[in-house]
Amino acid sequence: MQEQGEQTVRYGGAQEVERPLGRSIKRGLLSTCPACGTGRLFRAFLKPVDTCAVCGEEIHHHRADDLPAYLVIVVVGHVLMTGYLLTDMTFRASPWVQLAIWVPLAILTALVTIQPIKGGVIGFQWSLKMHGFGGTDDKAVDPGRGGPIA
Repeated sequence: MQEQGEQTVRYGGAQEVERPLGRSIKRGLLSTCPACGTGRLFRAFLKPVDTCAVCGEEIHHHRADDLPAYLVIVVVGHVLMTGYLLTDMTFRASPWVQLAIWVPLAILTALVTIQPIKGGVIGFQWSLKMHGFGGTDDKAVDPGRGGPIA
């Protein structure tokens, strides 16, 4: 039993890297490596690097497939729908004017937000050690991905 003021001592093994959730998501939103915060996360628009050039953290096994697109739809849809409704109630513009304003704005906003949101999802996965970021392979534990059947 530990008493107040005593410290726990651990022997052997590598020290676990601290992975705070908020910091990892923030680094991903800024398109930097969730581990070190300085390396680039993307080599192209939506193509993440395989490994961080600064710290060597492997990024290739992320699985941020459709979630970033769904999050963009939810965020951009709510913001633009609010703007559309406020504009419609205030100015009474014709439907063609509304389309000319809101369709290009929706496309532009989605293109601007998709990369940071994908980075945030990768940071989220890294922080929680999901999909190979924790040292285990998904194929070994998921029968649907070629692993053993339990």
